[in-house]
Amino acid sequence: MTSAQATTDCRFCSQVSKANGEDPIGSAPVTDHWLITEMPLPWSAQIMKQPQIQPVLSLIKTLALAGVKVRPIAIAPDREYSQAGYRRVLFYSRPDRFFATYQKQEYLLPEAEVAPLAVALLKQIANQPNDLKRFEGYRQPNGLTRDLLVCTHGNVDAACARFGFPIYDKLRKHYADGSATNEQGQLRVWRCSHFGGHQYAPTLLDLPEGRYWGHLEPEMLDQLVYRSGIAADLGRFYRGCASLGKFEQIAEREIWLQEGWQWLTFAKQGRVVRLGESWFKRCLRSTLQWIPSKRLRFLLERSKQDAVWAEVQIDYATSEGSKGSYRARVAVSGQIMTAIRSAEPIEQVPVNQYQVTALVKLG
Repeated sequence: MTSAQATTDCRFCSQVSKANGEDPIGSAPVTDHWLITEMPLPWSAQIMKQPQIQPVLSLIKTLALAGVKVRPIAIAPDREYSQAGYRRVLFYSRPDRFFATYQKQEYLLPEAEVAPLAVALLKQIANQPNDLKRFEGYRQPNGLTRDLLVCTHGNVDAACARFGFPIYDKLRKHYADGSATNEQGQLRVWRCSHFGGHQYAPTLLDLPEGRYWGHLEPEMLDQLVYRSGIAADLGRFYRGCASLGKFEQIAEREIWLQEGWQWLTFAKQGRVVRLGESWFKRCLRSTLQWIPSKRLRFLLERSKQDAVWAEVQIDYATSEGSKGSYRARVAVSGQIMTAIRSAEPIEQVPVNQYQVTALVKLG
C-alpha cells in the first residue's frame, strides 16, 4: 500500500504528515519575543480578532515590518498556577544574537491591565514612549522555571485538540507535580493557542530555550522532560530552535545528535553563509533590496526559504567558556506529500525535505 493510499481515510493533517514521513525539522517559527497571556477558555478560531487585542496586534505588525518577530500566544488558566481575578503574562525576549535561553519577564495583574501591559511591553521594544514602569508592582520574581506550552487549539485545527490534549494531560498530571524539578528549574505545563505547524500535532514549545517539538508520542515524554537516554531517539520529533533560521535549525539538529544533551545548554548563534537559488532570483533580490519598503524586505527574506541548498555556520560557547563553530551544508533530499490542515477530504500538497550532506567542526 502506498503512503497516499494509507492516508486516504485520515481526517487529521498530522496523521497524514506522520504517515508520509514528513520531517518536522526546520519548521520552528523564528521568534524574537513571545507575548504569552492567560486567557480563559473557550477559544474560538477568531481569538485574535477581539477588539481589546487590536492595539496589541497593530504593534506586532509594525514590529514585524521592522524585522522584529513577536509571537502572541494565549494560555489557559490553571487550577494551580492561576489566581482568581488576575491574569498571568509571560514575556520572553531574545537577549542578543549569542545566547542559550530567552529572558523572561513575568507579571500577575488584574484582567483589565493585561492589554495596557502588552502595549507597554511592545512599545518598549519598538523604542516608543511607554508606561511600563507603572506595572512594576505586578512583576513576579524571575525564578528558575521551565514552561512547556502544548497546543490544544482545536478551533483552529482539530488535530491540535485530538492529539495535543492527551499529551498536555499526561505532562500536566505526571510531570508538573514537582518531580521534574532539575537544573532547568520547576516545570509548568500549559494548554496554549495555535502557534503554527498543526500538521505536526501534538506540538509543543519548550521555554526558555525556545525549542519546538512535534509528532510527539507519550512514551518519549520522559526523554523530553528529563533529557535522559539517547538524544538521537528524539531527533525525529524536533522542529527546531526559534532563535535560528530554517536551514540553521536543520544543521543544529545534526550537531545536537553528535554532541548529545550538553549541546542544548550551549550559547549559540547561526548564519547562512551561502544560499543555493537561481541566478535570476539572486539578481532580483539584489536589485529589490534597495527599494525602501519594509513589506518588500519582509517578502524578500521569506523567499529565501525555498532555496534548494544552503551552507550555514553555527557558532557556540560552552558554560565553561570554550568556543567553537560548525559549518554545514543542507540540501533538498526529496519531496513528500503532506496535509497543511485537517479537512474532509484531506488535501495533500508537496513539500521539500532536507538533510545535512556535510558537517565539519571548525574548532
